[in-house]
Amino acid sequence: GVEVGPQPQGVVRADTLDKMRKIVKHGLDFVQLFNEGREFPPCTIEVFKIMEKVDYPRNKNDEVIAIIHPKLQDQDWQPLNNGDPLFLTLDGEVIAYKGDCTVYPTFINEAAYYEKKQAFVKTVKVKLSAKHIRSSVL
Repeated sequence: GVEVGPQPQGVVRADTLDKMRKIVKHGLDFVQLFNEGREFPPCTIEVFKIMEKVDYPRNKNDEVIAIIHPKLQDQDWQPLNNGDPLFLTLDGEVIAYKGDCTVYPTFINEAAYYEKKQAFVKTVKVKLSAKHIRSSVL
């Protein structure tokens, strides 16, 4: 599957549709070249690995008591460091990120995840390496 976004539910955006088409075309081009016997050299890529889903701060009645901080809003895939603002309480208190490493939040404040108690997802950057590959069927 391919998910390209973010975009609001029920909305079709031309720029997002174009990105999705390009990704699918690259995938199909790879399959075609692989099936033709093309050898692909070793490579290393950087990816984001999901570590944890983070909920909004809640009170004892399970009610949300803080919102995404304005400095975090719309900052998907950007580094979040220890001490950076994370949430803003309804009383104006800043709740900072407390972590031992830099993380890269994504799906920040998306409406589709409110009912799932998810304010954002913490990811970390990791490098994946692949050996060369070539189809053995020719």
